[in-house]
Amino acid sequence: MKQRLASGCDRLDTILGGGLIDPSITLLAGAPGSGKTVLAQQYAFANADPSRPVVYFSTLTEPLSKITQFLDGLTFCAPDRIGTSVLFEDLGDVVTSGGLNAGLARITEIATRSRCAMLVVDSIKALRYATPDPAAYTRFLYELAGRLSALATSTLWLAEYGSAELATSAEFTIADTTIALSTQTSGQRTNRALQVLKLRGSGFLPGWHAYRISEDGLDAFPRLSDSSDGDGAPDPASPARVSSGIAGLDSLLDGGFWPGSSTIVAGPPGSGKTVMGLHFAFHGTELGQHSTFTTLQESPLQLDRAVHSLGWQPRSRGVTLRCESPNDIYIDEWCYDLLESLNATQSRRLVIDSLTDLAAACEDERRFSEFLHSLLGRCAQLGVSTMLTLEIPDLFGWEGLSDSGVSHLSDNVILLQYQRAAARVDRALTVLKTRASTNRPYTTTFEITGNGIVMDSPADPDRHRSGS
Repeated sequence: MKQRLASGCDRLDTILGGGLIDPSITLLAGAPGSGKTVLAQQYAFANADPSRPVVYFSTLTEPLSKITQFLDGLTFCAPDRIGTSVLFEDLGDVVTSGGLNAGLARITEIATRSRCAMLVVDSIKALRYATPDPAAYTRFLYELAGRLSALATSTLWLAEYGSAELATSAEFTIADTTIALSTQTSGQRTNRALQVLKLRGSGFLPGWHAYRISEDGLDAFPRLSDSSDGDGAPDPASPARVSSGIAGLDSLLDGGFWPGSSTIVAGPPGSGKTVMGLHFAFHGTELGQHSTFTTLQESPLQLDRAVHSLGWQPRSRGVTLRCESPNDIYIDEWCYDLLESLNATQSRRLVIDSLTDLAAACEDERRFSEFLHSLLGRCAQLGVSTMLTLEIPDLFGWEGLSDSGVSHLSDNVILLQYQRAAARVDRALTVLKTRASTNRPYTTTFEITGNGIVMDSPADPDRHRSGS
């Protein structure tokens, strides 16, 4: 069984198929400010041991004093381990005065003497400037890799490479593992994403994965695209339906939703989407089910007012209200946090208000469709019935609803719309789609009162057909 090196971030280790293979050479590549040094130091403190310490070499880009200066602000840093378990060495002066051969001798001497478990070179690319001969730098890399392999020492090489330059670099050819850290700009947003370009001897999760840098170090969020690796296990199938909290709507749905199903409530602004979601969430408390209502549209004050106006208490036991801004979220990070909350509260009902705002955080429509498929699959595995609101521009119809690219992923689709009635405008709903249920797609009017949604009695479809 292969030995692995932990990163100090479980989700990053998941992306890496369980962690970096030990021993191996890993190249951390990315532009300045992408988080290479933070991640390397995180690895250092996660794997340091007095009997087999980690040696961290600075080179020519930053002096050792500057690299260590910001360690105190990182929570994973243990000052008492510096000098015993984590050893910092300055290679810059050695290479400046003696060239690459002197640097090679110094690394070999310290690695042999300390019997280190891991060795970090920050930055390896900077050593190119110690010689005008590119071939000499390449020979240095191969010689260094051979000596470290003979010592069975795992190595992290940090390099300021963009993707185009990285592909032709000698470091990329030599390294067993290459992780690219990237800062991507989308409009006014700046997103961080990492990608494993290769990992010899192990599988890994492909594609770009979001990450954040904070005082806790690097936290990664594996790209959600497959529901089969979700948390939890499927609940046994239950014959009991899940009530929407609205009697008239339950009638249209043959008694309610199937447990673990997903429902999209689509409609124009003000048509009652949020109110329907609140009905669904707060009705769960009457049945002894915990519910989670998460909104990306309302502030805490606005949501509290909405709940009060409908006769419920915002701090009711059994309902978790979450208010988040869509302006600075990574959808994968948001999803992991949400799933952890669902597990912690043992929620069986979830309302997401709204998909429109969530989709704005992911400009790639195909990626968002993959994400939503994975999220709904994970909720189904947990036995969580999900209601998602979707804003559409059509006030009196439903042109383009299928263009949203999400309606086919849900088990049920409910359309809210306005109807002209002489001098007034009425609200109405139509159940457009129900899986494993009798579909009754005719329109029923409703009102929003101080007690929530009050529906007219659903029309009798047989009577409707006889009168036509």
